[in-house]
Amino acid sequence: MQMKRRTIVVGGGALLAGAATAFVARGRGGEPISRRSFDWKASDFRAGGSAAVPADLPEPIFRAKPQCVVTSAQTLGPCRTSDVPVRKDVTEGVAGLPTRISLRLVEAESCEPIHGADVEIWHTSADGVYSGEAASICNREDADARSASFLRGRQISDENGVVSFLTVYPGWYPGRAVHVHLRILVEDRELLVSQLLFDDALSDLVYEGHPDYAGRPQRSTMNGGDSVFSSGEAAQFIFDFEKLDPGVLQASYTIGLVRS
Repeated sequence: MQMKRRTIVVGGGALLAGAATAFVARGRGGEPISRRSFDWKASDFRAGGSAAVPADLPEPIFRAKPQCVVTSAQTLGPCRTSDVPVRKDVTEGVAGLPTRISLRLVEAESCEPIHGADVEIWHTSADGVYSGEAASICNREDADARSASFLRGRQISDENGVVSFLTVYPGWYPGRAVHVHLRILVEDRELLVSQLLFDDALSDLVYEGHPDYAGRPQRSTMNGGDSVFSSGEAAQFIFDFEKLDPGVLQASYTIGLVRS
């Protein structure tokens, strides 16, 4: 049987699985980091969250040659909570474009995978709201959100240094680009707190056409104008991504860590 080719969008260009390089398009100031047209429509993706996502999604594809550089730290932010459960599906039934986030952890110096790391993620709902008993600015005193723990989860990296979370595409809120928070512990020691971004053109496609994001005003902040990332560094933190056949978005990123 012939293997179907999968096309990964990498930092501004398309990468066929197994290729090693791709073109990168970068912007400055408040402009999008990338301005590309995709051969996709918002209707190509499922709606309603993770409920109808098949269990047998294809394995994530990472770049053939990881950059093997240290992933820079970013602010923790006020919206992290404690007692985050270990789980793959973090949605708790919330609506949104189903998205699988896959992270590969490697030693920055050797590119060897790091297994047994405790990886935590958290991000907003399609409405731009965080769950949990976090600072009031995180969920605008939304009682339902404060009593829930959606879009938060932890996993332990496998022998390949990989974790995958089933979630939904994050919503936006003023002053911030579309992002996911992460925290990584190895042997109970915190090695990294950081954030990752989504491609601006991809966010435009989702917010302008996907039904789970309808009714919200146009987002105010692109990657190049984010209040946390400088315009010069934002491009280094953008997920690689692809559209999986079941109508699920795959977002992938390789994280380089130093354990000494």
